[in-house]
Amino acid sequence: MSINFSLFGGADSLTEGRGGNERSPRRVFSANEGKEPNFYAYTAPPQDPNDFLWLMTEEPHRTRRMAIMKAHPEVTKLMGFEPKTKYVVLFVVALQILCAVLLRHHSPMSPAFILTAYIIGGTANHNLFLAIHEITHNLAFKSIALNKSLAIFANLPIGIPYSAAFKGYHIEHHKFQGQDGIDTDLPTRLELLVLNNVLGKVFFATFQILFYALRPTFVRSQRFTLWHLVNVLVQVAFDCALVSALGARPLIYLIMSSFFAGSLHPCAGHFIAEHYLWDGLEQETYSYYGPLNVLAYNVGYHNEHHDFPSVPWTRLPALRALAPEFYDNIPSHPSWPMVIVNFIRDKEVGMFARAKRIGKGRQAPVYGLDKGVVGVVADNGNGEVHIEEESDAAGFDETESDKCQ
Repeated sequence: MSINFSLFGGADSLTEGRGGNERSPRRVFSANEGKEPNFYAYTAPPQDPNDFLWLMTEEPHRTRRMAIMKAHPEVTKLMGFEPKTKYVVLFVVALQILCAVLLRHHSPMSPAFILTAYIIGGTANHNLFLAIHEITHNLAFKSIALNKSLAIFANLPIGIPYSAAFKGYHIEHHKFQGQDGIDTDLPTRLELLVLNNVLGKVFFATFQILFYALRPTFVRSQRFTLWHLVNVLVQVAFDCALVSALGARPLIYLIMSSFFAGSLHPCAGHFIAEHYLWDGLEQETYSYYGPLNVLAYNVGYHNEHHDFPSVPWTRLPALRALAPEFYDNIPSHPSWPMVIVNFIRDKEVGMFARAKRIGKGRQAPVYGLDKGVVGVVADNGNGEVHIEEESDAAGFDETESDKCQ
């Protein structure tokens, strides 16, 4: 019996994409393509793998948000906090602590320990990552302090304090999507140079959680606040109490669960699926409407989430249903697990497949065909963007200007 690989990200076979000069089959699809299945197929040549895609346009979510609010003013009724969130968090935290306690007599290298950490722990801690993401937008309680407290509580089974720091970085990701040096969700130039090959992509996909945890500290430091201190003290106290009462193995289980949650795990495909560029499209955000959303606070509705961060996870499907004319024509991913597979083996997608913008007063390098720097794209702060030439062996001698749209 043959397998229909088109249901899992557009692959024709497991060996597809390993060689040849032909372009890979499409990876993303629109729900409303109708009689023109190739309408969104390869609208542009493959992206240059030597650099990111630098855009001079405004990020798309504000524009679409304004259009939807004009067409559907009732969308504001979907906004607000979701009381169910705290109960889901309580259940998952209790589940993880129970598993950690039950595994205290098992070796961390035993099949039972590893499989439980991957299947249950990885899924549960991934759910807690996304619970903290949801709570970061103050969608669990009306009170900001209660939201921050719940995030710290949800952080406990993760083993490492990060909820307070995540809030600041994630809000910047929404406000300054794609801006180099501000949006820490973006790979750095060093990552592009070192990891832009199959082995590098395997390494990145395996250790995604470390990149997302460590990259922000190198790209953009935060001001340490009282909530950061509380997050650290509560987490350290919990970890110490767990080790003191039950030994090190329960804590090993929790940290192993966190590693699996951000590694080669089916749910972890959303890290790559959300903002990497596919199929030659200059589309910065992709949604996923499959069943794994049940385990992930509907984070697959990612265009919807970026358009309306104040709409909680339980109402994101209603948001899409409210404005189908805005969402059904946007290509989306049919599978998170296959996103990881396709990211690794598709030569048109890699660390370079991200859209970046330059912030006011900042400069971005422009790379020539010989991979050398030929100039910088500069934003002088008044909306005018231009490429300033630099002497280079490639001999580029042009100056271009463009207006930010």
